[in-house]
Amino acid sequence: MSFDANAYRASSLSGWEEAATGWVLRQDAIRALGAPVSRWMLDAVYLKPGERVLELAAGLGETGMRAAELVAPNGGVIISDQAEAMLEGARARAAELGLSNVEFQVLGAEWIDLPLASVDAVLCRWGYMLLADPAAALGETRRVLRPGGRVSLAVWDSVEHNPWALNPALELIERGLTQPPAPGTPGPFALGDRDRVRALLEQAGFTNITVQALDIEQRHPSFEAFWETTLDISRGFHDAVLSCTELQIAEIHSALAVRLQPYTAADGALAIPARTLVASAAA
Repeated sequence: MSFDANAYRASSLSGWEEAATGWVLRQDAIRALGAPVSRWMLDAVYLKPGERVLELAAGLGETGMRAAELVAPNGGVIISDQAEAMLEGARARAAELGLSNVEFQVLGAEWIDLPLASVDAVLCRWGYMLLADPAAALGETRRVLRPGGRVSLAVWDSVEHNPWALNPALELIERGLTQPPAPGTPGPFALGDRDRVRALLEQAGFTNITVQALDIEQRHPSFEAFWETTLDISRGFHDAVLSCTELQIAEIHSALAVRLQPYTAADGALAIPARTLVASAAA
């Protein structure tokens, strides 16, 4: 079956608008998972006070808000996402933190509505792999960077290195509730290959490229917390599970708990390994 990029873009936008409520609800868990990734990304672009930063596919803007502290008082950050509902959550978080040097824009990463050479750094945590055309997005990223500007990004490594996602997917696939992603199509693990990430950055004209793996951990106080969090932040899992009968949902719940038993402590807490690829480069 051919890939309809425009249909995918429309579906993706609708899905993220709908998912925003769950992401706001679970933002503490998302922030804890992503914190070491954001630290790596910010270290890689060595921001200085006075610089202008763009965060793409920002979601709730955790990485951009950390950047805002580094470029203050005279620098600023544009936190952008295609979904206005995500930016509403980000605005609320920025207000909680008292940040005054952030602005929010609805932007698509494949066509960035900013002038040529207008920012010093671009950040994108777990965004490029979800795009219909990541090569176009990286080309746009380089276009808006000033000469010598830096990009820092994260994409999930292959699903085999991420049992927090692999086990729910296998459970749904074996029950016929979903299909494995078609090769070459967007998805959380579409760029889970270091060589491909490097090649995309080179193709966009970047230099001084670094790509490496970063091991992190997804922690939950109980399997029930993992289950509810996954329902709230994974639209695909949510829709597949809630299409089932109550009995089927109970069976999926029990079977997934068994699959995750190797990562479950005696007190019921979960510590599930995760691996992301992180990369940086210069324009």
